[in-house]
Amino acid sequence: MKKTVCILLVLAMALSLFAGCGSSAPAQESAKTVEFIDDCGRSVAVPEDISRIVPTGPLSQIVLFALCPEMFVGLASKWGSDSEGIIPEEFLALPYFGQLYGSADLNVESLALAAPQIIIDIGEVKKSTAEDIEALQTQLGIPCVFIESTLESLPETYRKLGALLGLEERAETLASFCEETYDRTLSIMEQVGDNRAQVVYIPGYEELSVLAKGSYHAEIIDLICDNAAVVEEPTSRGTGNPVSMEQLALWDSEYVIFGTAESYAGLETDPAWAEMRAAKEGKCLLVPCRPQNWLGSPPGAQRILGLIWLTGVLYPDYCDYDIEEEVKEFYSLFFHCTLSDEQFDAITENAFLK
Repeated sequence: MKKTVCILLVLAMALSLFAGCGSSAPAQESAKTVEFIDDCGRSVAVPEDISRIVPTGPLSQIVLFALCPEMFVGLASKWGSDSEGIIPEEFLALPYFGQLYGSADLNVESLALAAPQIIIDIGEVKKSTAEDIEALQTQLGIPCVFIESTLESLPETYRKLGALLGLEERAETLASFCEETYDRTLSIMEQVGDNRAQVVYIPGYEELSVLAKGSYHAEIIDLICDNAAVVEEPTSRGTGNPVSMEQLALWDSEYVIFGTAESYAGLETDPAWAEMRAAKEGKCLLVPCRPQNWLGSPPGAQRILGLIWLTGVLYPDYCDYDIEEEVKEFYSLFFHCTLSDEQFDAITENAFLK
């Protein structure tokens, strides 16, 4: 936290310096402000006309990118190399500022020159969220708002963002797509009833770990599966709870889902997998991850792809939609990309049962 405060103080000084020296940053379209009530209950004076924004981190970035990529003055999270051909080139080339709080690589000078009109934080409500976002705003002198986002509330997240940014029609298109997919998934799961597929999800970081039942990042797994990874204290971190191969063997779940190609490759390199039921029965899946993991990392809007894909794979008898068709529609709406057949096949390699 001390590091964060120091960064914010330096940034505030830099902003004052540039304002006093006649910065070449574009002038605000309007000095008029309106009151916006964020999801911490804070009343924030925001510009009436907003055209320049900064997201606070990767989750905020992926949600906002679908709605208003043209408003970005920089990135909080670098797009991966596999984003080429998916994310339009002009957005890959945006300057990288780093995460505005909690990051040690924040580029103060570049951010000051970019002169964002507002900073938007999106995600899970934590005990310190209101205090943190208020401190950020006070230090920077830039309006900062927080909007909650869970898998269920994502449609409402987009509607709030649409009202904030004057993009109601565009936001409603995105909200409706998310809402219809989520509601359809709930309907399918009602039909599935107690016959849920038993699953363990391994996110695939350096340490062997699982997304435990009840954790924020396991929302999709918990919604449509019987999450076998039950632990005493589920972590809120996307890296998951550390686990041993012995514990995985005890759970011996029907399906194992891997979050990275490297972890999926362990099926061939680690002989311990050969004794697992999922491996024996060919029920191991690799989550599509281009340009973002469809089940999370970050837990943003792309998780709607996870609902489309995983529900269709696990419960084909209850799903009357075309997975490829809907995935392509999502990429068009949320990533501003026309996905080719070849790209779809490459992205979903090892994502379907063989």
